[in-house]
Amino acid sequence: MSKKKKIILLVSLVAVLAIAAVVLIFVFKEKGYRLLKVYEVEGDANVAREGIGDIEPYNNMVLESGDRVSLRTGDMCLKADEDKYIYMEEGTELILKATGTSENSRTTIDLLSGAITNDVQNKLSEESSYEVNTPNSTMMIRGTIFRVAVYEENGIKYTRVTTFEGRVVTKLIRKDGTVSDEEVVIEKGKEVLIYEDENTVDYVSDPKDIDFATVPNKVLEVLRGAKKDGRDVALLTGSATVTFMYNGKVFGTQTVPIGGKATRPTLKPAKTGDWAFDFENQTINGDTTIEWK
Repeated sequence: MSKKKKIILLVSLVAVLAIAAVVLIFVFKEKGYRLLKVYEVEGDANVAREGIGDIEPYNNMVLESGDRVSLRTGDMCLKADEDKYIYMEEGTELILKATGTSENSRTTIDLLSGAITNDVQNKLSEESSYEVNTPNSTMMIRGTIFRVAVYEENGIKYTRVTTFEGRVVTKLIRKDGTVSDEEVVIEKGKEVLIYEDENTVDYVSDPKDIDFATVPNKVLEVLRGAKKDGRDVALLTGSATVTFMYNGKVFGTQTVPIGGKATRPTLKPAKTGDWAFDFENQTINGDTTIEWK
């Protein structure tokens, strides 16, 4: 084959491949296939994929349905489609399952340990679903911001469900693996605690007001961002009192706006030691006591 014919053949092949790529992209967009990816990650994390094994995740890494994602330390955010964000906290492990299309989607998260904050920014279509499962409960939403945490204390397993926007519907998963028919609705600004001991799975109480003092700072940052975007989220406002304690006595106080930062006192109560508080990074989310150590 002459050099000229080889060049013509190569150019033709490149053109065919380019056309095929354009067609695939067009079909992909037209059918709205699911987009799953690691949106951001910084720290010690892992993705375990069936048939492949462990993969070190990176920003914008494409995920597959069924991937087992874990975050030991640091920060990690997953993204489903263009409007569903999953913020993982340290010590979290989950299995992400997603089927259907972006307009007719089914998203299921099996939370094995740790805590996640889910931000579903647009209301789901009637044919779509978004579900989070823990060992003792399952919850479904249409469009909301909510946090789910699973942990164990003194041999009792707990699931804490906190709703910051919209509403979340929960059901208990009984000891025999069946799901109860009873639904408990958690409205914006409320949370429930579910416990599981050797014999029983039940709610600790009816939905109660959110204890914002125990909501992690990084979750509050997500909420403040949503608030700035004009979304109607449950978030404390006003001011709080910061009390500085030395040897069991009040050394001084400050009034700090909720979400603001305390200021390190100019005077020190002693020559050695320091205030047990991260003034640079930690925000004030309610009345706070800071001790000199």
